[in-house]
Amino acid sequence: MNENLLISGKKTLSTFFKEEIIEDYQSPSFHHLSQTLSPTHFPQSSSPLFPQSPESLWSHSPSLHPSQNSSLLYCCISSLRHDGDVYSIAVLGDLVLTGSKSRRIHAWQSLDCHTKGYIRTNSGEIRTMITQDNMLFTSHKDHKIRVWNIKSFHTNPNFRPKKVTTLPNITNFKTFIFRPMSHQQHKSISNPINPLHKDIISCMAYYHIEGILYTGSFDKTIKAWRLVERKCIDSFIGHSNKINDMVINQQNGYLFTCSSDGTVKMWLRVYGETSHALIKVLIFHTSPINALTLSTSPSQNHNSFLYSGSFDGSIKFWEQEMIISSQYNNNLGNKNDSLFQGHQFAIFCLVSLDNLVLSGSEDSTIKIFRRQNEKKPSHECVAVLEGHRGPIRCLATLLQKETKDEINFLVFSASLDQTFKVWRVKVLQDQMKNNCKIEEDKRKEDHGGRNKSMDLYEPTPVLSPSWVNWKLHRHSIH
Repeated sequence: MNENLLISGKKTLSTFFKEEIIEDYQSPSFHHLSQTLSPTHFPQSSSPLFPQSPESLWSHSPSLHPSQNSSLLYCCISSLRHDGDVYSIAVLGDLVLTGSKSRRIHAWQSLDCHTKGYIRTNSGEIRTMITQDNMLFTSHKDHKIRVWNIKSFHTNPNFRPKKVTTLPNITNFKTFIFRPMSHQQHKSISNPINPLHKDIISCMAYYHIEGILYTGSFDKTIKAWRLVERKCIDSFIGHSNKINDMVINQQNGYLFTCSSDGTVKMWLRVYGETSHALIKVLIFHTSPINALTLSTSPSQNHNSFLYSGSFDGSIKFWEQEMIISSQYNNNLGNKNDSLFQGHQFAIFCLVSLDNLVLSGSEDSTIKIFRRQNEKKPSHECVAVLEGHRGPIRCLATLLQKETKDEINFLVFSASLDQTFKVWRVKVLQDQMKNNCKIEEDKRKEDHGGRNKSMDLYEPTPVLSPSWVNWKLHRHSIH
């Protein structure tokens, strides 16, 4: 095997690793799991062993016009209590994995949330997880990344993950410590790269074309790992404050990072080298930026839209006109047209699916926004998912069925109330197109083209009234 096979995309990532010793996996029996997840932590009404029945019937998305039919339906189909705060969610086929403060990564069946087992690791606080092919990447409290091979359930019904490697490994440290210093005649040679992050690894992104894993940390650095070599090939300071999220455009390799310094930065690996260059700094938010997501236009021009969610509750988006272009801008004349108020309180996570953008907020709600009019994009809130009793920490989606008439997908959400919920969402395509035309005509009549649909959604925090009053008082001071 060689690296060229990886670039060609003919082999999956798992074929490049000789699987190492299993760190510790479990596929427990019902009896063993019932002892591990005791009733004191999981009441039977919300236990992973007994998922709740749907909390509500299908709900219609709010309509601007009483006479028009709703284009979006949703309902909560499962709700269960986790063993601690859930920091991350990853979807791999029909499997959903959750990472928390504990050392266990739980695996669930995506639709009914029946437990499939768990991975027990040497270090907990799994802040972020991503998947590629049959591989799972997890970050831990010891500031290391672990790579797992998870067998397909179609060929192996048992949950038997195997640890492939840990990054950085012992070899990385030996190279860093014992690599000879540059001679005077080779002053241009860079110093050895420190492969270990010094603080929490908050985000990851995988560029599957070249097999490079990117990690961002609260230590303000970005590291690039070439997985075939199992080594860190580049490390650099990305922001002046902690890095909160990152996404990568798989078509062109552009890496986007966001930070508490209020900026989004665009990076690209220098052709033929391992170093990375800063292409553009997208400055707009005045508050820390917590989340990013990249959405591709469903139209034939394949435009991509980059969204960022801020601590002040606003959502900003940029449009890339062509996949081969590095120009991400709004092109809307007025920069305020590319900014809309998503929530009153902080946004912690963003995900996208087709022309839908979902945001999870400190106000304990999930909002679904629809992008319309691709030539001059605008966004309408088409649904507010309520049910959590604390800030929404992470989101994930799984497309179930897409036809010319409708789109069906699942939404997975986790909150600091220590609950994990599954939502089923149905989007009616034809009705949505009709609604888009109605909204476009209505907007032309509105003075200044303001999207009045936002006014229909008042913040609905379900936290304690004293907490809400304190939060509002704090905002009024600042």
